[in-house]
Amino acid sequence: MSNQKLFNVAVVGATGAVGEQIIRLLEERNFPIKELKLLSSARSAGVKLSFKGQEVTVQEATPESFEGVDIALFSAGGDVTKALAPHAVKAGTICIDNTSAYRMDPETPLVVPEVNVDKINEHKGIIANPNCSTIQMVAALKPLYDRYGISRIIVSTYQAVSGAGAKAINEMLRQSKEVLEGNDANPDILPVGSLPVKHQIAFNAIPQIDKFLDNGFTNEEMKMILETKKIMGDESIEVTATCVRIPVVYGHSESVYVELKEDFDVEEVKTLLANAPGIVLVDNPAEQQYPLATDAAGKLETFVGRVRRDLSNPKALNMWIVSDNLLKGAAWNAVQIAEYIAIEQ
Repeated sequence: MSNQKLFNVAVVGATGAVGEQIIRLLEERNFPIKELKLLSSARSAGVKLSFKGQEVTVQEATPESFEGVDIALFSAGGDVTKALAPHAVKAGTICIDNTSAYRMDPETPLVVPEVNVDKINEHKGIIANPNCSTIQMVAALKPLYDRYGISRIIVSTYQAVSGAGAKAINEMLRQSKEVLEGNDANPDILPVGSLPVKHQIAFNAIPQIDKFLDNGFTNEEMKMILETKKIMGDESIEVTATCVRIPVVYGHSESVYVELKEDFDVEEVKTLLANAPGIVLVDNPAEQQYPLATDAAGKLETFVGRVRRDLSNPKALNMWIVSDNLLKGAAWNAVQIAEYIAIEQ
């Protein structure tokens, strides 16, 4: 990124799990920053974070925080985005938002750079980052969509507790210790902090992520369904999802059944995936090689394996998709969008 103009960048939610990863990636990628502004709630203001060997003091995010800011990366919750992003846009800031606040807004591009990077230029001040579980799935399915067309997707997810925040990680680790010592797990966060009933996550699988809707699906499942159609730009794709929280710290795993519109050769599918941007094919059953959350943790790519033709539908295939939910599922996708904006300007 040499010979480029420098940008004033703000990170909103700088002390959160995703915010910390965004800051690390901006440093590692040597993003062309003139000034970095770190913003958070009043509670975290005053904390000092390191960036390129310098200490940066976190400030409270207010409507006035965005004067002179070129790009703001938001990861502080939907309410914060709704309260502050309109002020940022008025100040001339391009907002890249990690929350669900604007994802389904028809005026706001919902972007996975490997899938629909061209949509970035259609923004009106805000670009939405999709849900973590959606991002890795559409990144893997895009090359198949382009080559064969897709009529239907059935996905079951196995999602890491880090998707529910640092407190959920701590709860899982604490419960694991309690159970191993023969004590009660005493759940107090998962599946949803604001709901009255809590379930043990240690040594368990909870088939609820986010709140249930009247149709029997959860918010998380509907995000995958609606966002996939929007990102692919194809309302005709039939999508259904079951989202499950499992006791893994980092890395979402997904079992995906996809019906294609045209006949396919499995080896050609594997070649398409192996050559797709941001995708790593790990598919060697003879050697027991397939994507694992423990291998994907800390990596920027999306890993795909267990690719096989379905036995009941010759136009369908099954695959296993794994990615770090805080990186490609959140921080890295947002930084990729910022990099595109920087290059274009």
